[in-house]
Amino acid sequence: MIRSCTTQDFDQIHEIINDGARSYRGNIPADRLRDPYMSREEFQREIEAGVTFWGHETDGQFTGVMGTQDVDDPLKTHPVNLIRHAYVRTNAQGQGIGAQLLVHLRAMTNRPVLIGTWADATWAIHFYQKHGFEIVPTAEKEQLLRRFWTVPDRQIETSVVLADTTWRTLNPQ
Repeated sequence: MIRSCTTQDFDQIHEIINDGARSYRGNIPADRLRDPYMSREEFQREIEAGVTFWGHETDGQFTGVMGTQDVDDPLKTHPVNLIRHAYVRTNAQGQGIGAQLLVHLRAMTNRPVLIGTWADATWAIHFYQKHGFEIVPTAEKEQLLRRFWTVPDRQIETSVVLADTTWRTLNPQ
């Protein structure tokens, strides 16, 4: 079952993010990896910035979470929906949980959807590509990360952005 997360789910969501992020070890630049991957304070700031979370629940426990954030376009062209912090518990990966969450969140918006992830997280990139997203060119990636996200320059260097069909239709290259 997929349901909207509440403030009572904070600890469980935070735990899943840090558990799921273990897959980054040895795969993303070492200077971008921390332990825990996301602190409680950073997680709280994400929620305060408008990231809302949805969870895939099995037997009363979340097995995966995915955030979404509607962001208005500072250039006043196309407001977007960002998929943020998509994680599945290590012991539940490969069971279609992430796919169910992604389908659910995409059905909830009529905005173009963008996703940022680490360039070296090839499994994540393949997952999103399997669901119709395409990697945007490097120059566009840098512009989009500066336009819609608040991330440091080093993260911009080491990330990719994937766009759905709606974004690609509105912004042909």
